[in-house]
Amino acid sequence: MTIQETLDFIHNEKWVGSKPGLSRTRQLLHKIGDPHRKCAFVHVAGTNGKGSVSAMLASVLTHAGYRTGLYTSPYLYRFNERMQVDGRPIPDNELMEITDKIKPHVLALEDSPTEFELVTAFAFEWFAQKQCDIVALEVGMGGRLDSTNVIESPECSVITNIGLDHTKELGGTLSLIAAEKAGIIKPGRPTVLYEQTPEVTQVVTEVCRQRNSELRIADFSRIRITSDSREGQVFSYKDSGELRISLSGENQLKNAVLVLEVVEVLRENGWNISGGALSHGLAEARWPARFEIVSRDPWFVVDGGHNPQGAETVAANLKNYFPQMRTILLVGVLSDKDYTQMMDILAPAANGFVAVAPSNPRALPAAKLAKVLEKYGKPVTACSSIKEGIETAVSAAGADGVVCSVGSLYMAGETRSYFGLT
Repeated sequence: MTIQETLDFIHNEKWVGSKPGLSRTRQLLHKIGDPHRKCAFVHVAGTNGKGSVSAMLASVLTHAGYRTGLYTSPYLYRFNERMQVDGRPIPDNELMEITDKIKPHVLALEDSPTEFELVTAFAFEWFAQKQCDIVALEVGMGGRLDSTNVIESPECSVITNIGLDHTKELGGTLSLIAAEKAGIIKPGRPTVLYEQTPEVTQVVTEVCRQRNSELRIADFSRIRITSDSREGQVFSYKDSGELRISLSGENQLKNAVLVLEVVEVLRENGWNISGGALSHGLAEARWPARFEIVSRDPWFVVDGGHNPQGAETVAANLKNYFPQMRTILLVGVLSDKDYTQMMDILAPAANGFVAVAPSNPRALPAAKLAKVLEKYGKPVTACSSIKEGIETAVSAAGADGVVCSVGSLYMAGETRSYFGLT
């Protein structure tokens, strides 16, 4: 198979859709030798921040000398980004070889897997082949019925910030969503929780009690900020000493603290992670399109925020890092997201809008989005391409303004590419 044939097989319309449950993934993995039983895992669920937490943790573990896998979704440029070892995406030839190996077993299944289930099986097989010591494994959606939840005894389960997203699939309240996320908690294995609402904390605490899982909750009151700028943040937590992250925003500071709690759990369970590995791993961790400054002349920020909670973070960051500057929002959304509430949150931070359609079949057309944005009484322009949208937004912001691209990760890659980033 060529790489294009491989990708065509992975993205085949036969696998499209969502079918909750673990039976198909377990059956497929068993046919290829149960590769998910050959590595250690830190399992990360949540509404927002799970990718950032996974990336920072993987960087720390790599700096500690462990061969470290990272499984995330979606991707910005190439499918290969979704599975990485020590910061390097799977090479085309290895992806082709794994597809050749697994394809006959996939086709033999009576109940066809979803694309995410297929990709998860591919990732487990590759991580096993690369003899990973440990994998930072990001949940796709939910937790309890997510295909990543076939792992049996993670080193640690991690639950990041929980908000209202995927409500059709997971439930319309924070309690219902938290219960689905808490489905990754395993009997007798430790859990680390992002400090959040009492409603969520109560659900997770009860699941931990039922499953005899030691629960640690990050204590954000013990964060001490040394500096916070567009270039990064310096902070300490408890008795950690000063640490630096390149990611901007209070949310990323809290995500880093969550990583510190996970590292402490891992250390207590025999993983050798030095102070140097921790500090260098955090400082060098990169996670694109999370309030990422991609240009300083003009100022241009790319953020993949795509739900109300993400919108709150973007609005707060714009106020913190670009106060009183003329702000143009380059907006593209998927039609199945709660974009009206997102825009209610973001609109006060904007002096104008440019509407585009992300590169995704579920994208809301730019003209329809522009109609939604008109209610805020600020200038709105609909553009036929992301490139046109970028140039229109930059012109509208002017030399002393800032543009923020927001609404969907599916437009982040093309937007970053415009500025020469890959």
